[in-house]
Amino acid sequence: MSRSFSMFYRSCSLPIGSRSQGLRGLLNYGLSCCVNALLQSFSATWELVDLLEGWNPVDKEGVPLYLRKVLLAMQSDQSQPAPHKDFLHCLDRNYIRNHVQQDADEVFLSILNLIQQQMSDKALAQEIQSLYKVTMETYLQCLECTYIETGTSFLLSLPMHIRESHNSLEDCMRFFFKLQELRDGDKCYCERCGEKTPSEQGFKLISLPPVLCLHLKRFRHSHGYTRKLHCKVTFPETLNISEILTAEALSESYVQSDSQYSLCAVIVHSGDAMFGHYTAYVRHKDQSWYYANDRYVRQVSWKEVQNTYGGSLGGDTAYMLLYRRTPEGKQQEWSSG
Repeated sequence: MSRSFSMFYRSCSLPIGSRSQGLRGLLNYGLSCCVNALLQSFSATWELVDLLEGWNPVDKEGVPLYLRKVLLAMQSDQSQPAPHKDFLHCLDRNYIRNHVQQDADEVFLSILNLIQQQMSDKALAQEIQSLYKVTMETYLQCLECTYIETGTSFLLSLPMHIRESHNSLEDCMRFFFKLQELRDGDKCYCERCGEKTPSEQGFKLISLPPVLCLHLKRFRHSHGYTRKLHCKVTFPETLNISEILTAEALSESYVQSDSQYSLCAVIVHSGDAMFGHYTAYVRHKDQSWYYANDRYVRQVSWKEVQNTYGGSLGGDTAYMLLYRRTPEGKQQEWSSG
């Protein structure tokens, strides 16, 4: 994010040695707050940490190797911020540039794709990707001849469209899976008609991953200008997907018992589209919430996490939500309320 805003947050941090119960902060090396926030969410995803810790790499370079090093360092009991400059340099060599404002969702997807491309252990790379992979059935019906075309699609984060007013995560998810009419400039080619025709497009959920990433699309791009939506988006600490979506949005092969999730990380954006800062709220194995602002980490309450719903200009707004699948009967253990 912007250098001056990022420096402002660093000056408000506690001394370098400050940390909370085994959690390590990360120094801000000139606009690295986006990567710092994502690393905190990866560190709180113990499924990912366990996979990387059990990996015996033969790779000498690459994003997977340096990600492993920094995540293992973040698990240690040392009081100093975890060293991650090598990881930042590695990202820079892979075109995720240092000292440049970045979009957290784009960097998140780039890191996962680089793991897939660069890790020599392809089975492990696939296992890591499967931690986040949402599988959906795509549906496209021509409104002229009723011809239906279906396929299978994979996403590592679900883009949630938000309105410029009050939103709830549940409504955003329903909108994503709602059938959309495509007309005028959005027409699709119909093989039977031999031309572009009005059509109806939608998705059906086939399977959900162990860690579900939801991207709240707060930035609008038009006429070469980007602006941020500061509107309120509420989200629950626990959710049940099968209670949110209708049967029409679920594939016949969808497993209902895989529907229960608990929030484990929130990537937060403060400021506006061109001048801002990233931080993270993460939930670790002790089930307590922590706030990570670069090198500064402290324990917080669920009520403070809720302050990221948004609704005020320039305030903290949730930008990415990561939910962990919870076994049936364990939802109450993961609820702070």
